[in-house]
Amino acid sequence: MNHDIPPFNNPAQEREWQAQERALHAERLGLDPSNGDERVRRYRMLARALREPVPSALPDDFARQMAARVAAAPARGGADDSRIEFVLMGALVAALAVAAGVVVADYGSAWLPAFRQLLPASGAPATSWILALGSCLGVSWLLGLWQKPRHAATG
Repeated sequence: MNHDIPPFNNPAQEREWQAQERALHAERLGLDPSNGDERVRRYRMLARALREPVPSALPDDFARQMAARVAAAPARGGADDSRIEFVLMGALVAALAVAAGVVVADYGSAWLPAFRQLLPASGAPATSWILALGSCLGVSWLLGLWQKPRHAATG
């Protein structure tokens, strides 16, 4: 046993340490594994497992092999997948539009007048500014759509 280690202040930790030391000592001497208490037998089994070399489960060129497999694998997510996603997205938008129409038809009479009061009167100065802002945003959006194919062709 290793007597260089000072005793623990906690008796339970001291008992565990002593059991570990007895297990290591018995394992080094090659004593019968059935001798000793249950705690020492468990620590002996642990000492034997730790003494065994770790088997290398991966080959040395694992990264190269995996890179070659990934490069050789067919690409997933072709045109069929994107077409299905587009159809499903269109169905979702249509369902949401129908739901919004139903909600406006059923409950619109209760809350639409409140929104009408928020809008400026037709002769108010703010009306022209709101129309100007909407026009600028619309023109900017259309110019952005128009320039996208040009950037894709030159880039």
